[in-house]
Amino acid sequence: MPQTFRLARQILCLLTLFVACLAAGPSHALSPVSIGREDIAIDLEPAVEIFRDRGRNFQVSTVPGADGIVRRIEVESTAATPSGDWAVFALSNNSDEQIDRIVVAPHFRLASSGFLWPDLGSQRIAAITPSEGFALDRQESPEADVFLVTLDPGAIITFVAELSSDRLPEIRLWEPNAYKDTVNAFTLYRGIVLGIAGLLAVFLTILFVVKGSPMFPATAALAWAVLAYICIDFDFWQKLVPIVPGQERIWRAGTEVALAFTLVVFLYAYLNLNRWHGILSAFTALWLVGLGALGVLAAFDPPMAAGIARMSMTATAGFGLLLILYLSAMRYDRAIMLIPTWLLIVVWIAAGWLTVTGRIDNDIIQPALGGGLVLIVLLIGFTVMQHAFAGGSFAGGLLSDMERRSLALAGTGDAIWDWDVARDRIFAGCDTEGLDGMPVAAMNGPARDWLPILHPDDRDRFKITLDTILEHRRGRIAQDFRVRDDNGHYHWMSLQARPVLGSNGEVVRCVGTLKDVTERKKAEERLLHDALHDQLTGLPNRELFIDRLDSISCLAATRPDVRPTLFMVDIDRFKQVNDEFGIATGDTILLTVGRRLKRVLKPQDSLARLSSDQFGVILMSESDVAAVGAFAETLRDAVRAPITFANQDIILTASIGLTGWTEGAGADEVLREAELAMYQAKRLGGDRIEPFRSAYKTHSSGRVELESDLRRAFGRNELSLAFQPIIKLSTGEIAGFEALMRWNHAKRGFVSPAEFIPLAESTGLIVQLGQFALDEAARRLADWQRLPGQSKLFCSVNISSRQLIRQDLLNDVRQILKRYHLVPETLKLELTESLVMDNPERSAKLLERLKEMGVGLSLDDFGTGYSSLAYLMRFPFDTLKIDQSFLRGEQVPQRSILVHSIVTMAHELGLAVVAEGVDNDTDAAQLRKLNCEYAQSFMYGHPLTAEEARRRLQERGGRRGSA
Repeated sequence: MPQTFRLARQILCLLTLFVACLAAGPSHALSPVSIGREDIAIDLEPAVEIFRDRGRNFQVSTVPGADGIVRRIEVESTAATPSGDWAVFALSNNSDEQIDRIVVAPHFRLASSGFLWPDLGSQRIAAITPSEGFALDRQESPEADVFLVTLDPGAIITFVAELSSDRLPEIRLWEPNAYKDTVNAFTLYRGIVLGIAGLLAVFLTILFVVKGSPMFPATAALAWAVLAYICIDFDFWQKLVPIVPGQERIWRAGTEVALAFTLVVFLYAYLNLNRWHGILSAFTALWLVGLGALGVLAAFDPPMAAGIARMSMTATAGFGLLLILYLSAMRYDRAIMLIPTWLLIVVWIAAGWLTVTGRIDNDIIQPALGGGLVLIVLLIGFTVMQHAFAGGSFAGGLLSDMERRSLALAGTGDAIWDWDVARDRIFAGCDTEGLDGMPVAAMNGPARDWLPILHPDDRDRFKITLDTILEHRRGRIAQDFRVRDDNGHYHWMSLQARPVLGSNGEVVRCVGTLKDVTERKKAEERLLHDALHDQLTGLPNRELFIDRLDSISCLAATRPDVRPTLFMVDIDRFKQVNDEFGIATGDTILLTVGRRLKRVLKPQDSLARLSSDQFGVILMSESDVAAVGAFAETLRDAVRAPITFANQDIILTASIGLTGWTEGAGADEVLREAELAMYQAKRLGGDRIEPFRSAYKTHSSGRVELESDLRRAFGRNELSLAFQPIIKLSTGEIAGFEALMRWNHAKRGFVSPAEFIPLAESTGLIVQLGQFALDEAARRLADWQRLPGQSKLFCSVNISSRQLIRQDLLNDVRQILKRYHLVPETLKLELTESLVMDNPERSAKLLERLKEMGVGLSLDDFGTGYSSLAYLMRFPFDTLKIDQSFLRGEQVPQRSILVHSIVTMAHELGLAVVAEGVDNDTDAAQLRKLNCEYAQSFMYGHPLTAEEARRRLQERGGRRGSA
């Protein structure tokens, strides 16, 4: 019977324990955190278990103690309105000494606080009850919940913490002295940052009092907002203003709203945005009104207010950066000065976002962000100080009319010119650099003292101008004349003046400005000279030569004694010189030949460079037939004289055509006769002199006519471009086009490029053809890119050797990109290997400058020329075109190996590859396996007109849209 009683009692105890466990909820296996004397700071968060909504009383099983027994403890809430949330953790002292530690749970932690509806801080732990002994003692701390823990040797204790909020962002176990040292270190740092922020706020406020510009109060307001924010963040505000527990969230949200508000005000005031657009001002006003309402919301819903404020600061930073970059591009000085500071603001916003979202999580980031705010205000202070202390004595108030005129005159840099007519005294000069080096002493005095220092050709005009003003008593003086300086050199001066009439209606004085315009005059002379002279040799160009022929034809029509002879000199096989020695050497040889020809002329004769290797001579000094023949031989000998280059002699020959002047002949007709005679000399083998004969007009080869027709083709709209598709092999879609020149002659029909391109190169028309092709291709490309889905379409344009050596190529490309609003990389310039290697040094520099502009560069016909890997790596190409000879000819077994090598090498160098001449699906499949990007051949499409190309793009776009 006693055994039965004991068994029943044991069963009853087990049932009671089971019911208690069910009432306590599911069990959790706690692992005690082992504590040693060497441990300074331990993160308890991984070892803490949170229990939600457990009411006022909470029961939990302890971890097994030193004796291995699991116990249950019940804890009752001490708060008036308990949250019902509890946290449990266990500590184990494995040492043989008593250990004192403190449990620290910060009230606010920026890391992982959240972007929208952030956790703005609050009391985290109301009390901590151990499984043994009394509740832990709370230590005094305004910024964290701190509890002292004492662990006996070998003790294993379970702690139950009553939570005051639904979040426990951080809980750590600190060694007391280490925690104290850490707090002191952060306190020192915070004190320094607060001191700097306070001084900045006071200084900027004083600056606002001294200067009345709106940017200064806006900057001061931002500084005070930053100071308030870090006072709250550093828990310094509580020492100034007592805060009721729970109100720190309101203050923190309020300071974040203030930061967002003052940042918008500063950006608007500093950039003076009210003068740019009224809509921008209205938008800013609405934004500020919304932020003001947000400040009111902070008193009722701090997390929502803080989240919206953070969104506002992010939007302000992004919009402000775009606005500053735009105004900087417009050369607005304030915007340019603000770029470094605003970039720092953007970086600070990014770091703040990474922190609140938990991507950056450490103890240093929060005070570092506070210090970053102070650094931003410091940079802003330096920026506005430049405005505060810049400017002259007129910056503080209104300008009088006299002051305004004085400032305007000082700004122009012009000198004052004042002629007192009654006293006949001229005053010239002021505090300006306009008369540097001029004989100012001679320019101040009677008007007649100006005559010795004026250029002899300008003296009469100067006197007549002054006399006319005095006689007519009206008008203006606007005259340019030359004045001799102290060193005997003449300077161009521009005089702008007007008369001042007295009470009797007579001119009493003339007042105006005097300005040195020597540089402008020199620039005008250079422009005029460049327009009429060849840039290489300095000789007259074709236009000036024809103008002189017109003048001489008019003179010959009235004077029988004027009978000039016209010579056309063409250097034989000059293209071979360029191919062998390079274009730069060819230019040097042309310069030498031009100088030799000029030396054999007399002052009344004329020499001009008509095209690449053609010179024209108008002989006026000789009219006798024998003398003209001797002069022709002299021209021929001048060309044939050896030219030493690189320790070898280069001997050139010339084909010379000449014609005399016939009565009633015009300049065009005489020039054409000389050209026909020159071409006849070339047909007969060159190195000869051939006079014009009438029979040449009937059996000429047609070259001159073809050249004349080509010159007129531009005005007749006979030239056009055809566009051959370039296919993207992976998709079969059109990725771009290559522009090909076409000439539809009015009588001959389509002229082959193989016929007129060499002619254009030899006559210099290739430059004009290239400019036409570049402009037309860019215009068509801009039109096609506006089609749906074609924004990345590109177009390749071939560049000739003459375009490559001209400095105007860079400017032409820049102007075309700007005119048609093209993305630079969609316009590709194609160059051949031989063209680049004619002058590798010059080509490398020019291609680098083109690459800096973003223009695409394609190496055409790879494998047919030098194919030097060293040069290929040197030049900044982005596309390589494999010549079609590598893809044709099945009898060559190494064909696929070469193609594979070229494609692999190009990809290793970062180049895209275009395969030309793909004529079957097998080659296309092989190229796709090699990851070759593009293909171009008749298999994928013949050259199309611009309209056909547009229709094909629209059709493909329509099929993609329907799909």
